[in-house]
Order: sequence, then C-alpha cells, then structure tokens
Amino acid sequence: MVRIVYKPFGIVFGLVGGLVAGALFRRVWGKVADEPRRPGATDADHGWPEVVAAAALEGAVFGAVKAVVDRAGATGFAWVTGVWPGKTTRTS
Repeated sequence: MVRIVYKPFGIVFGLVGGLVAGALFRRVWGKVADEPRRPGATDADHGWPEVVAAAALEGAVFGAVKAVVDRAGATGFAWVTGVWPGKTTRTS
C-alpha cells in the first residue's frame, strides 16, 4: 500500500530532478566546454573525445541528481509517514 501512495510523489520528484539535472548539466557543460550546448553523437563539427566526454558528463550529472532526489524524496516521505517507501515496517 505504501508503494501506491508514494508512487505519485516519486513521479513528481523524478520530473523535478530531470529539470534540475538538465539545468545543472547545461551550466557545467557551458563552463567546461565554453559552448552553450553539448555536441550530439552525429555532430560532424565535434570529434569522438568531445562527444563521448559530453555524454559521460551528462550521464554522471543525471545519475547523481537522480540519486539525490530519489533519496531525499524517500527520506522526506519516511519522515512524514514513518514508513520507508517499499517497506512495510516503521522507520522509528
């Protein structure tokens, strides 16, 4: 039952996290590469190292933000309800 109650919150947290991660990546990429957008895999103007580095950095940023948002959401939910999402036992 707790998973069903938490699910809408998890979806909202995921959407917000995606927006935050995208904004953070654009900012980091702008500082690292001094370009407004990352090179795509099919951009002919950029070489392999730049395309792969951009993809790796993007994945790292999105992965880290997702972990932070998911963990914070689960922690907040557990603080409010006393139940960790996905578990049936009380946290206290």
